[in-house]
Amino acid sequence: MSVSTHPGTETLLRYAAGTLPAGPRLLVDVHLDGCPECRAAVRRFTAVGGALLDASEPLALAPDALDRVLARLDGPPARRNPGLLHHAEAAGAMPQKRHPLPEGLKLPPGVVLPPAIASRRIGRMVPVSPGVRLGLVHLEEDPDAQVLLFRIAPGRAIPQHTHAGLEFTHVICGGFSDPNGHYGPGDLVECDADIDHSPRVDDDGECICLAAFDGRIRFRGLLGMVTRPFL
Repeated sequence: MSVSTHPGTETLLRYAAGTLPAGPRLLVDVHLDGCPECRAAVRRFTAVGGALLDASEPLALAPDALDRVLARLDGPPARRNPGLLHHAEAAGAMPQKRHPLPEGLKLPPGVVLPPAIASRRIGRMVPVSPGVRLGLVHLEEDPDAQVLLFRIAPGRAIPQHTHAGLEFTHVICGGFSDPNGHYGPGDLVECDADIDHSPRVDDDGECICLAAFDGRIRFRGLLGMVTRPFL
């Protein structure tokens, strides 16, 4: 698989620092599995961050710091960091549960969902326009995250839409084009809030892709009302 489109430097910095929202972080997890170039960049950013921490002046702890730590130990378990867990699982440190494919999703021969997605519960793939189905990917660590799995027939287009904030799209199989270029398996595409587009799938096969939104997606016209319960 030849990857030609990668997360931006700012996105990888936010990922390494742990400040990227859960939805986009999940897509970067998927991208990193197949992209040694971006994995190396994240390692560099993490190393720089660690060096800066080592060089910084230590700060005094609050007087009640120990009491608060002990109270957290007695409380409910903290939300897990899915990115760190996913990479530990990929290295064989722990088994990773795989959910069954959602209703309405049929994968082409030889195609499997990335482990970071297969371990998530995905809602039924709902038809939202001719040749276009979507299912909501549920993130336990952030129930409000907007991550969608799309299955789009050959030659079809995702309906015209815009979004508040950034849109991240990762191609699992097939390919699509928009005014900025063509994207294939393994590519991760970022679009900002100024983009109003309708990506079109290649004619030679269906496209299965993931989309995450750092902000709300807005479909035009009737589709906006149809998808409102999902978004």
